[in-house]
Amino acid sequence: MVPDLAGWKRERMPDALGDEDTPAHDDVPPDWVCEVISPRTERVDRGKKMRIYRREGVGHVWLLSPLLRTLEVYRLEGGRWVLLETYEYEEDAKVRAEPFDAVELDLAAIWTR
Repeated sequence: MVPDLAGWKRERMPDALGDEDTPAHDDVPPDWVCEVISPRTERVDRGKKMRIYRREGVGHVWLLSPLLRTLEVYRLEGGRWVLLETYEYEEDAKVRAEPFDAVELDLAAIWTR
């Protein structure tokens, strides 16, 4: 199973950074994943993948829907997914979404054709 996007905290992957002998996959689950939802993948992304990410201790999951132009941000708390926010399309949408809330993201740029 491969997420559309994944990220690890630097301190959890110190040996893998820049190491050409490191495989493309690793045994360390990501700290964050993003799934791009489509009608074909939505059931698996929201069901099976979310359960696996929970079991493996992934800290945050983003579900990005190009059709609805939404970003759902989830955080794992006590073994359960908590929906923190659902961001919807707006022309000048700038968001601070966990775990990247230190950085303002231009969400509107994702939906620009």
